[in-house]
Amino acid sequence: MTDDGFRPTIYPTLRYADAPAAIRFLTEVFGLAEHLVVRGEDGTIDHAELSWGPCMVMFGSASDEEYGQPAVGGPGLYLVVADVDAHHTRVVAAGAPILRPLADTDYGSREYTTRDPEGNLWTFGTYQPTVDG
Repeated sequence: MTDDGFRPTIYPTLRYADAPAAIRFLTEVFGLAEHLVVRGEDGTIDHAELSWGPCMVMFGSASDEEYGQPAVGGPGLYLVVADVDAHHTRVVAAGAPILRPLADTDYGSREYTTRDPEGNLWTFGTYQPTVDG
């Protein structure tokens, strides 16, 4: 993906029990790129930004003190990828579980869904909707 000057106004955020491991998995297996990582003194991640083209996801280490309870393994994310077949091959080779197999959809996408080590759902596909405005 190339940066066409697009600046998102919504940034998905996640929390991980083992955020350093999440950074390794998301960069090495899914192909996201480290944009910014702020590490705490105890090895936790205070704030991380991983990019996917001009977009990014933000996350940090979960703690019981934050929001009253740890909240990991819930949300799902959709990332547009030009060659979804090659991406799927890479993810399968890394051993990530495929929850929804690679397939063509009725709305013109080719996509699949996997799960990261802490249970967050990640769908990779070719469908790229736009908002006119």
